[in-house]
Amino acid sequence: MYSVYKTNRLFNHFMNELIEYNTPMQPSDFNIDIPIESIAQTPLKDRSSSKLLHLKGDVIDDQNFSDIPQLLKKHDLLILNNTKVLPARLFGNKVSGGKVEIFFERLLSEMSFLAQLKFSGKVHIGTEIIINDDIVLKVKKREQQFFTIMSNSPVMDILYSDGLTPLPPYIKRGPNEEDRNRYQTVFAKKEGAVAAPTAGLHFTNDILDEIKEKGISIGELTLHVGAGTFAPLRDEQIESKKLHEEYFEVDQKLCEQIKAAKANDGRIIAVGTTVVRALESLMQKNGIEPINDKTDIFITPGFNFELVDAMITNFHLPESSLIMLVSAFAGRETILKSYQHAVDNGYRFYSYGDSMFIDRG
Repeated sequence: MYSVYKTNRLFNHFMNELIEYNTPMQPSDFNIDIPIESIAQTPLKDRSSSKLLHLKGDVIDDQNFSDIPQLLKKHDLLILNNTKVLPARLFGNKVSGGKVEIFFERLLSEMSFLAQLKFSGKVHIGTEIIINDDIVLKVKKREQQFFTIMSNSPVMDILYSDGLTPLPPYIKRGPNEEDRNRYQTVFAKKEGAVAAPTAGLHFTNDILDEIKEKGISIGELTLHVGAGTFAPLRDEQIESKKLHEEYFEVDQKLCEQIKAAKANDGRIIAVGTTVVRALESLMQKNGIEPINDKTDIFITPGFNFELVDAMITNFHLPESSLIMLVSAFAGRETILKSYQHAVDNGYRFYSYGDSMFIDRG
């Protein structure tokens, strides 16, 4: 009886995905009104004290993030993104005096990098940007929203001497010393991200230890989150079903952990949409084998998930690629209903906000 029920649920889920896949999706299909007061502006005192919306199938249960160890099972594999956020926001002035805000995207060489710029007036090829008396940057090229910037000093030295924590634009305050620690996971290791993998911000070392004590495996991969994660979706991205490129890496150890979990009927539980992107890109490019590559995968309803069975995630911006990803995983109507439930029940939204555990059941 159970197997028939489960088969019917899977068939219905497949048919819903098929219908959504054959229906052109627009960002406006993923809109929900998030009140300004629901957008978290600061982190909670304790990382793990956030609320957790447990979504199993289409059933919603309100819990706390500290309950996560009890929601995991023997043979499950919890996969974290160990990227480390750089102090990626710089401020300078053009020689003419106009202010320029620089949002580092990716290192190109020791003395050059890719960035987004926010400026008054105009910026041309060859424009010089003065950071301080010793640091001068020069604009070399532009491609869409990204600029290639040359520096007279090593780029990483500049970031660590003059850069600020790159808080998202919906946090309406400047970064402070607390953000250097709190806009970073406790397991961050590999430098390269310009935004935090926010689902991981809720974990503490105590919770990770509790998970390990239950005999549940924890794996790690790297995906360096780019500034494009905050950019509005462009028409060409929707048409091509490709997003901005992000570097990711999966090593041999994680591949072995994935194979072991699958062999024992354990679930692959992705901590964050970045881990989902990396794992599903792995399957498209390589199968379960080590890889160092870039991904531009755009996961929308109708996507065939090959590896991820459940995910822990935060609440994402309406009309964004991330809300489209979680909608692909759980169903658009289910996600919109869950988000409305979260609004109605005082959940905190976005990077410093509360969390979801999405279990497709």
